[in-house]
Amino acid sequence: MSSNDIDFFFNPRSIALVGASPKPSSLSYTILESLEKIGFEGKIYPINPRYEEIGGLRCYASLGEIDDIIDIAVLSVPAPGVIEVMNEDFENVRGAVVVSSGFKEIKGEGEKLETELKRLAEAKGIRVIGPNCLGIYDTVSKLDTFFITRERVKRPDRGGLSILTQSGSFASMIVDEIASEGIGIARIVSYGNKVDVDETDCLAFLSEDEATKYVVLYVESVEDGTRFLDVASRCTKTKPVVAVKVGKRDTGLKATASHTGAAASRYEAYEAAFRKTGIIEVEGYEELKDACRVLNSYSPGRGDRVLIITNGGGIGIGIADACESLGLSVPQLSEERINHLKSKLPSFAAVGNPIDITGNGWDDHYADALKEGFGAEYDIAIVAVLWGPPLLSEGIVDKLKAVADEYDKPVLICSPGGNFTRKMSGEFERKGMPVFVTPESAARAAAILAGGRKVNGR
Repeated sequence: MSSNDIDFFFNPRSIALVGASPKPSSLSYTILESLEKIGFEGKIYPINPRYEEIGGLRCYASLGEIDDIIDIAVLSVPAPGVIEVMNEDFENVRGAVVVSSGFKEIKGEGEKLETELKRLAEAKGIRVIGPNCLGIYDTVSKLDTFFITRERVKRPDRGGLSILTQSGSFASMIVDEIASEGIGIARIVSYGNKVDVDETDCLAFLSEDEATKYVVLYVESVEDGTRFLDVASRCTKTKPVVAVKVGKRDTGLKATASHTGAAASRYEAYEAAFRKTGIIEVEGYEELKDACRVLNSYSPGRGDRVLIITNGGGIGIGIADACESLGLSVPQLSEERINHLKSKLPSFAAVGNPIDITGNGWDDHYADALKEGFGAEYDIAIVAVLWGPPLLSEGIVDKLKAVADEYDKPVLICSPGGNFTRKMSGEFERKGMPVFVTPESAARAAAILAGGRKVNGR
């Protein structure tokens, strides 16, 4: 089996749902609902000998009754039933998504069932995602096998981010949050115990996928390190890849084994692999969300000279400290630029880097400072906007956007605050300027843009 034969998972023309049920409490009911709500345009075949019809669709007793090639069979039956179905009825199936649990993650009999699942997949030439997974959420092909209702977990619209994760809970958590933040998704694959298809297979596909602009990896374990290094190195040459590694220490390693039955290696091996392949490693969930936020608007490789503009001295100092701790450069403006800018700013403004226009500054002062800084060949600007001062207006959003577009350079907003601040943060985000609540998160985002390898000072 090779990674070039999984394309059909991302462009299926037909799906069979084995274990389909009209009962709202069942996982299969939610999967069928998910397929219908995303607007899957291919054929859907419910499979269950107990019913003649489910949700207005003819229900088949078995896969063998279907006179069609099935691109994906979604198996939502108890683990022993998965083996029974694959033994009997998989002659017309190209691939399977096994959402069922009860395999290697529970040891004992579950390990035996997973070994048999792997044997059957290889013998029949069938690609398998799972078991113990959510499967695929794909806005490109309009495919959704997640068995979590949209009322509880919001689904994102189409965008350029693709996510690969061993953990189904991580998939449901991140998809809900990024949907709420307006970040678009191309494809998400939750592959669970990865009896067959794994992160390397999917990464190979995404590296050539035009719909995917950047990739996020949630990594518990990688089995074939050599192949992963090769594929990841090729992928990072064409698009950013961000990874978060869990199970780094002894307790986490043990939890990883009980979660998906994975045999994880020591963290140092992953750290070296990420560095060698050019993968951007982040330190946990919050940093991962920051990476998604900034890469949704800008691409890396921007240089590391950071301009800081603020209307509050304290937060500007905090941003400067955070940037320098990550190895970013925060150089001062030249004397010529300082004198030129002083003529445009209030007499009490602090002109250097950070540029502090103080609480008596207004929109035009921000725009003038940004234009002067970008003219001085800074690569990235972090603009701290505190909404307490009365002279600041909502017009600052368009003014900063105009300068960013004129110079074609990224502007990151750092803006902590309550309801009004969050409302205005949404305006910045809609204009393509990502917003960060803390100086540290804004600096990490700048580090990702500055070539991508300076996060946490690595």
